[in-house]
Amino acid sequence: MATITDPKEIAGLLRSIDDYRGGIVTRCALQLAPLVFVRPGELRQAEWSEFNLETAEWRIPAEKMKAGAVHIVPLSRQAIDILREIHPLTGHGRYVFPSPRTDSRPMSSNAILSALRRMGYAKDEMSGHGFRSMASTLLNEQGWNRDAIERQLAHAERNSVRAAYNYAEFMPERKKMMQTWADYLEGIKSGAKIIPIRATG
Repeated sequence: MATITDPKEIAGLLRSIDDYRGGIVTRCALQLAPLVFVRPGELRQAEWSEFNLETAEWRIPAEKMKAGAVHIVPLSRQAIDILREIHPLTGHGRYVFPSPRTDSRPMSSNAILSALRRMGYAKDEMSGHGFRSMASTLLNEQGWNRDAIERQLAHAERNSVRAAYNYAEFMPERKKMMQTWADYLEGIKSGAKIIPIRATG
């Protein structure tokens, strides 16, 4: 999957997303994608009922997940800000990112890809799936616990019984990781000197 892992290029991508002049629903989905790094289908099918902004958690039901187990996404301050921005527009409906044609369906599978192309990113440069590879690469480089990263990526647990019970595994570290990651992205986007953030720092 095409992805961007150079911090300077990531900063450029994030600034391009903020400046995106297409629909606000697509822009907000693009802004949320690097902060939650779920699969593109999981992002576009996100439902308001799955979010708890008070506890800062997004719980994706098992039936929507590739591994067939509940997936918890700790929400950073930045992710919550994006959700609060879009809530007045789409909060009355089922989907966080509905189709522009009907509130009863999520945005199309091509919406994110089309937006990236409009922003000038070729298909071999960046993809909707690329936000996952970006996070995986940099979080591993920054020294986070590999098991916590894998759990946050919801990579399939080979043992389905274990998967059903272990969705909250490494949760304190995952919460810290997701906020630190969001702060890192915010920092490089604003032009801060790029200093690798160590998980143990």
